[in-house]
Amino acid sequence: MTLQWTAVAFFLYAEIFVNVILCIPFISAQRWRLVFNWRIWNWLSPYWNKCFFTMIMVLIVLFLDAVREVQKYSGPEPMQDAKVNPNLFDHLHMKLFRAQRNLYISGFSIFLWLIMRRVVTLLNQLATTLENSAGLQAQMDSAVKAAKQHKEDNLILKQALLDDEKSMSTKNQQLKLEVEKLAGQLKAAEEAVHKSHAEVEAMKRQAKGLAQEYDRLLSEHHQLQNLQSVEDKKDQ
Repeated sequence: MTLQWTAVAFFLYAEIFVNVILCIPFISAQRWRLVFNWRIWNWLSPYWNKCFFTMIMVLIVLFLDAVREVQKYSGPEPMQDAKVNPNLFDHLHMKLFRAQRNLYISGFSIFLWLIMRRVVTLLNQLATTLENSAGLQAQMDSAVKAAKQHKEDNLILKQALLDDEKSMSTKNQQLKLEVEKLAGQLKAAEEAVHKSHAEVEAMKRQAKGLAQEYDRLLSEHHQLQNLQSVEDKKDQ
């Protein structure tokens, strides 16, 4: 195996190893995101796309070269020459086997390279989604808790309003009774005032009659005094 295909084979083994580690079920996406957020990856991130596409191009070139080699050693002309020389037949099959091996190595390297990039992207997206869902779950829990608290507050407020209405109705009844009582007292006071006014008027009329009677008796008294004085003068 030449140096380039040895490097591709080691690259394929490394891809298999990394993909197996990335697919381990007990390592969560959050842990992988912590690993992906290391400083070394942040430092390498500007060169990641260039490296990715460079490796893709290299692997595609090697894949096309392997396809060319397979077509070269599986064509009709080499097979006709191999039938003439048995040693050439074994050598041709060995070359074809190596070309097919290189084809599989380069093809699987391209495939696993794309798979590895996609797995890393999906792990990052899954970690972000889990964090967002955790935040949304916390917000939803707080909203549900706030809704329950508001519901309890509304029930307490409704109960307080019912109690206030009951107390207000009781107070209104008491005030109504007091108003009725005061109205009765006011009516009785008005009747007493009317009665006192009537008594005052009667006393005024009686006093007026007594004054008139007093004046009449006083005039009679003067008349009697005048008559008595006239009689005394006659006697003298």
